[in-house]
Amino acid sequence: MAERTTPTEPAGPAAPGTGSGPGRMLVAVYAVFALAAGCRAGVQIATRFDEAPVAYALSAVAAAVYVLATVALARGGRTSRRVAAAACSVELAGVLVVGTLSLADPAAFPDATVWSAYGRGYGFVPLVLPVVGLWWLWRTGRRGARA
Repeated sequence: MAERTTPTEPAGPAAPGTGSGPGRMLVAVYAVFALAAGCRAGVQIATRFDEAPVAYALSAVAAAVYVLATVALARGGRTSRRVAAAACSVELAGVLVVGTLSLADPAAFPDATVWSAYGRGYGFVPLVLPVVGLWWLWRTGRRGARA
């Protein structure tokens, strides 16, 4: 006797991954910033932490946020999308808060951080990157919802 099976509907197109297509470039930029901020913070903390501990610690925090965003964007699952959104949001808040404080009270930051002056030392990419990251998460999420 043959087994009875229920017909299944073919799966629709999968939601595009956050790390596919143009998202690969976004992941690559985040990876470069993770490496740059991490190396910068590592050298500064190892060689002259006593000169500007807050600034160097903030650079280390920025590096950790960039690593988290890189991995989450590259993975792209439901949980990873949430982690990426949180990382991009923390990054944006960090850039805005540290950028504002570094301009309002330059004495509080005797040396620059990745986020000082809204990322001026990095061509303002730290200010733009989380906005692009959040936009990409929104865009790929919408396309997945319509599929």
